[in-house]
Amino acid sequence: MSVTKCFFIIAACTFLFIEGCSDQESFIQPVNPNATPEAKALLTFLYKIQGKHTLSGQHNFINTGSKYVDEVHRITGKYPVLWGSDFSFCVEGENFRRFQHCGPANLSDPADSAYILDITLDQARQMMIDEAIAKYKAGHIITLMWHGCYPTDGDCCEGKSIWAMENRPTPEIWNELITPGTDLNDQWKKQVDDIASYLKILQEESIPVLWRPYHEMNGVWFWWCNQKGENGFPKLWQMMYRYLTDHHQLNNLIWVWNTNAPRDIPGDEAFDYELFWPGSDYVDVLAADVYRSDYKQSHHDDLIQLAEMKPICLGEVGGLPTPEILNEQPNWTWFMSWGNLLIRSNPEEAIINLYEAPQVLTLDEVERDQTGNYTVEE
Repeated sequence: MSVTKCFFIIAACTFLFIEGCSDQESFIQPVNPNATPEAKALLTFLYKIQGKHTLSGQHNFINTGSKYVDEVHRITGKYPVLWGSDFSFCVEGENFRRFQHCGPANLSDPADSAYILDITLDQARQMMIDEAIAKYKAGHIITLMWHGCYPTDGDCCEGKSIWAMENRPTPEIWNELITPGTDLNDQWKKQVDDIASYLKILQEESIPVLWRPYHEMNGVWFWWCNQKGENGFPKLWQMMYRYLTDHHQLNNLIWVWNTNAPRDIPGDEAFDYELFWPGSDYVDVLAADVYRSDYKQSHHDDLIQLAEMKPICLGEVGGLPTPEILNEQPNWTWFMSWGNLLIRSNPEEAIINLYEAPQVLTLDEVERDQTGNYTVEE
């Protein structure tokens, strides 16, 4: 029996177990024991569809509203289920154009020529939250991320503060970051406090969030990248989990641990998933970002093995997966195209073909009732 078939059988057995269980909560528990009913319902839905369906998703830059969700509709006549965005940062410095691709809050859309916008980070974040509320009420599932400056730089910084490459923290500085009571740790908390204030708005609106901070940690580009081992990235992840959950009492978050698909490209490496794993007590969903259309079977299968039946997903993609890829890798519970790469990296025919695939769910095929429970329109 092939590895792929073996994984598919495990997933199918898991699905049957969940469907046949009189008390689903005895099997599906968010890592936060105080998770809101809406967060529990969303996680249960992800468990139920794994191996059977893949949710469509689209990222939107913080200052573009739902521009790229609307582009999906223009091309396909359908809306994606997931609406994604980014808490982002304000870019400074003369080389700001180099960082347009991620969508800084005060920089024009990457599809346009680069110019600075007359907007503050707080204004952009509030606009994003308002749009997220509107999209949730329209039926979408919300997923949010955060390109965060290095803590000592606050929330406005040169792009190289985030894309640190070989200027990442030394072991001594990293230890200071993850040690409560240090100046660096206090600066980190100040950043997170601001993010928490916006997440609380969504909690007050009873909106669950697929929360995927500090993504691609197994790469070599961001300041939080390539910190291997128990005292490396896992400590930062666990620290954020405890601070948002215990201190800020944010219970509407589904914790999405978002890696990059491993690759061996000099200067652009991404290492094995397990070297950065914070433990199953801190992760609800495991994700991998796939760029360069690098849909190796191992990216899917290795994540399943680490997940131990937790849902997996494609956190970000450039070139979209084909229906054939999703047939071979059926446990991706969602994919999310990155902003303008929807059009830049994919012919319209490929987008239409994917959105019409029987295993891919679009907004019109997913129903959410007043209690937050989801069903699929067969």
